[in-house]
Amino acid sequence: MIADDYTPHSGDSSLRVSTYHLELDYKASTNRLSGTALIRGRFRRPSRSISLDLVGLAVTKVKVAGDSRATFTQSDRKVKIALSAERERGDEFEVSISYAGSPRPRRTRWGTLGWEELEDGVLVASQPIGAATWFPCNDVPADKAQHTVVLTTDPLYTVATGAPATRRLVKGRSEWTFTQAAPMATYLSTVQIGRYARTDVRLGSTAGIILYPPLLQDRVARDFADLDAMMRTYETLFGAYPFDRYTVVVTPDELEIPLEAQAMGIFGANHIDGEGGLERLIAHELAHQWFGNSVGLARWRDIWLNEGFACYAEWIWSEASGGPTAHSKALAHHGRLATEAQDLVISDPGPDAMFDDRVYKRGALTLHALRQTVGDESFFELLRAWTRRFAHATAKTQDFIALAEDVSGVALTGLFQAWLEQKALPSLPPAPGAHEPAPLTEVILLPRGGISDDPEGRL
Repeated sequence: MIADDYTPHSGDSSLRVSTYHLELDYKASTNRLSGTALIRGRFRRPSRSISLDLVGLAVTKVKVAGDSRATFTQSDRKVKIALSAERERGDEFEVSISYAGSPRPRRTRWGTLGWEELEDGVLVASQPIGAATWFPCNDVPADKAQHTVVLTTDPLYTVATGAPATRRLVKGRSEWTFTQAAPMATYLSTVQIGRYARTDVRLGSTAGIILYPPLLQDRVARDFADLDAMMRTYETLFGAYPFDRYTVVVTPDELEIPLEAQAMGIFGANHIDGEGGLERLIAHELAHQWFGNSVGLARWRDIWLNEGFACYAEWIWSEASGGPTAHSKALAHHGRLATEAQDLVISDPGPDAMFDDRVYKRGALTLHALRQTVGDESFFELLRAWTRRFAHATAKTQDFIALAEDVSGVALTGLFQAWLEQKALPSLPPAPGAHEPAPLTEVILLPRGGISDDPEGRL
């Protein structure tokens, strides 16, 4: 049985993982990774096997708690563990897998994904099926689990995963321990390793960490000066920030696009110009913490729930910070989309097109059409209800539609069918009373701040 039809070769639909505990040792000079993964969970249906995704690394030992006769085989994509007896639905499992090798990105229809050596360090981009390049996992978005990573590496490097960290020296090497207590999809798991300077900041109700190459300090300080105001805006409109802290990593290498991870945004040096030229990217990645990380996808076909929401958050931040309103941006993007091919169904774009920019922009336009239809009060009440009801869980498009009708008291089936299920681009509806909504700056007045160094250099 396929776990997700967009990634049919990934995942095991018979499993539900509860925890990953990874003990990893990484030698940067040789790009050598060795590790042991302790994975616990339950069976969702009767099964005599456990199938986990792992690419490019060799398994040396497998142990299944309570089953000394279990055996394993490994292919280029999977570690399949044959159990000595069938397990029933609801039965627990615990498996330990030791493995090693030189991790590298895997080639996919979405480009190369996973563990990648930088010029001096490591970057991991797991979305959508890159996590298997560095640990055995059930690599589907619906299966969220707690993650603990203990990684030992050279002491010159800083390691970040998005989770709070502790560090200690062990025989001249640095051992970093991270626990992401909130359930996390495997595609949001990451490890960033580099020679980074660090700035600690206050971001709304939470703590923030910004890691960056020392030579980029001035550019980073200018470009992230409004991150606190951005966080407070989002907390006002979307609800409380859903994690313990927010980490930003700016890599010394250039990246094609910023990368999403749980409680973390990763940017390339090319995204930070010191002039705020790509501020929308910062707004986009921060918004994913609510839409995509806390409220996760039950299946990849609903990716507009991640990307449409994060894209619309860019427009909201522009409006709230005194720039062009979301309405003016919606009109501009609607005009551009009208000139492009209209051959995608946004609620089911297909695996090849799930990262198509039209999914992002038309997803955002769907939200703006909803806002125009129900008004600001109901719209932002809905967003907060969405992030509360599905916090640290997963959801589908139908869940959002049902909640939107419940919160607004408006029948919205026709609106969502037109925007999400039909290929032709609909017209934007007029706002209630046929007037453009008042800019959010009239409601949210936030000072534009800055970031400052933490003299204690806390972890």
